[in-house]
Amino acid sequence: MKLRTMTRSELPTILEWAAAEGWNPGHDDAPAFHAADPEGFFVAERDGRLAAAISVINHSDSFAFLGLYICHPEFRGQGVGLALWNHALEHAGSRIVGLDGVPDQQANYRRSGFVAASETTRFEGTLPGASRAGLRVATDADTQEMIARCAAANGYGMDRFLSVWFRPEESRQSVVLDGADGGMAGFATWRHCRNGVKIGPLVAEDLATATALIDGIAARHPEVRLVIDVPREMTSLAEHCKAVGMTSAFSTARMYRGTAPVPGAGIHTIATLELG
Repeated sequence: MKLRTMTRSELPTILEWAAAEGWNPGHDDAPAFHAADPEGFFVAERDGRLAAAISVINHSDSFAFLGLYICHPEFRGQGVGLALWNHALEHAGSRIVGLDGVPDQQANYRRSGFVAASETTRFEGTLPGASRAGLRVATDADTQEMIARCAAANGYGMDRFLSVWFRPEESRQSVVLDGADGGMAGFATWRHCRNGVKIGPLVAEDLATATALIDGIAARHPEVRLVIDVPREMTSLAEHCKAVGMTSAFSTARMYRGTAPVPGAGIHTIATLELG
């Protein structure tokens, strides 16, 4: 068995593995993911074949996020995934490490020092949408404020990742809702995924702003299934999703090794479960 850094050309293959496991990644996720920390993606090889993968992205000097932890079905139960897990976590050093994992794996994560801090529920549904005054496409001039607002909302920064994530692509775009005072009331990023359009991150001053962003994105994607990953603390947004007919597809446990970050005020959702 060989443990090594994943190449950029191998990342799309691993994202296809994630799609097969039901994580529903976006069509153009690979460039933004890799730009976050090119040295933070790892694979295990056995007999020259890719056997397992994982990412441990060092977002800053104090915070890292673990994701894309997948062992190919042919190699499960052989210790391959655990060996890669231990190898990859060394990349984080003394940083706090977060992850979003399926609940039935919590016991395994606890053995590596991770403690449950929250939960994320995925809501899905087709919405009629509505045009909203003040809603516009984000520009380069908005990027730094959007990055700063994400850091305040999450309690940790992801500057390298978000600086690419917020660049418009054919399958991904961010929108901003300006407030009455002309300042930014909130913003959200949408992207085409294998199934539907995911919204994330969404950061808003209040529920009214959050729902206006969701409605505006829905209007741009009529009859398309929308997907939103909502943290447990965002109870008002979760209740809104239920009220408009969205259903909860599945949930993940948010866990940390080290002191859990403290989220800020307002409404926010997950950018992507793989990177935080």
